[in-house]
Amino acid sequence: MLRTVAGVGIRSLSSKSMRNPVPASFIRGGTSKGIYLQRSHLPEKQSEWNPIFLGIMGSPDPDYGRQLNGMGGGISSLSKICVVAPPTPEQKAIGIDVEYTFVQVGIRDSVIDLNGNCGNLSSMIGVFGIDQGICTPSKVVDGHATVRSYNTNTDKLIDTTFPISESGVPILDLPQASIAGVPGKASQIVLDFVNPSGARTGKLLPSGAPINTLEVRSVGTSVKASLVDATNPTVFILHDELAEFLPIDDYVRGIKSAEKQVSKVLEEIRQAGAVAMGLDPAAQSQPKIAFLRQPTEKEGSEADIVVHALSMGTLHKAVPMTVGLCLGAAAKTKGTIAWDIVQKSKAAGELIRILHPGGVVEVGAEYGSGGSITSAKVVRTGRRLMEGSVYW
Repeated sequence: MLRTVAGVGIRSLSSKSMRNPVPASFIRGGTSKGIYLQRSHLPEKQSEWNPIFLGIMGSPDPDYGRQLNGMGGGISSLSKICVVAPPTPEQKAIGIDVEYTFVQVGIRDSVIDLNGNCGNLSSMIGVFGIDQGICTPSKVVDGHATVRSYNTNTDKLIDTTFPISESGVPILDLPQASIAGVPGKASQIVLDFVNPSGARTGKLLPSGAPINTLEVRSVGTSVKASLVDATNPTVFILHDELAEFLPIDDYVRGIKSAEKQVSKVLEEIRQAGAVAMGLDPAAQSQPKIAFLRQPTEKEGSEADIVVHALSMGTLHKAVPMTVGLCLGAAAKTKGTIAWDIVQKSKAAGELIRILHPGGVVEVGAEYGSGGSITSAKVVRTGRRLMEGSVYW
């Protein structure tokens, strides 16, 4: 029940009253937008976060799927929250500047998913941390700050590097970089996932092989798949193989008659991949699924590989950045579907050029001497959109 005290709403939770509205920032990171909250402004018990997050986003919205009653935008890339906190003394001692938890909020349902991470919103964790006085950058060199964050979802470290003023304020409006899906130019933010392999499973190739065979019982066939876990686990399959038994091209073009049939089969494949990776097949956010193909002759001048990815069961309008980074790692891993495709590119270099529905993104992955991936990098931009309070 909502009551008003001195102009501030208080909604009762099981252990204590929680202020309503709650201080928040609304921020674009890459091709996603989300609500950034401070951990100290939320209940101590994580089990009490759910009604707050659902109220903020306007979920569930089973009939319309538009989240008009909240801050969400009716698609997965606009239904996200980051909860940011100072590092613990132990974390600070090993160079961590800030920690955060990523939250994917269901749109038509009440699912609060903490299984994965969002690469796009990760790019603005350092900026938000500095803005809110949660952290200071671990290093500043030539007017660029680097903030090392710890992601609780994946138990991984992420470095973000961006311009900063002499007074210590992150600068986001320099005309340095553009990214597909966002108009104009803004300051370059280098997003670097440190030792990204095994974000959920502990292994780059959870099955132990670069290619697996997954049964698709509903249509009586099987497909080849590369099951890769870097930044976020992803099931990679071949566009051309799907086209042999599904109207996959109609699905990509958004033809409704193909959507139901294709979506059902892709979810079946995703779940089979989850089982093979040792993950929960019921968790929609992980693993992701994406289908790949070789660029056409015309596309080959700008890309090494073409991807269409799904997020929360819906075809993504660009590519989830953790999927893009995972694809970059897969393309550098011998024997995977992605590796096979990229080897045919005449212009493939250190950076893998990925063509997605929104344009082209370049990602990099570096292997260490021990044969593991030590870094996965991409350039992002971001923008502060609003700072104030949000009702839930």
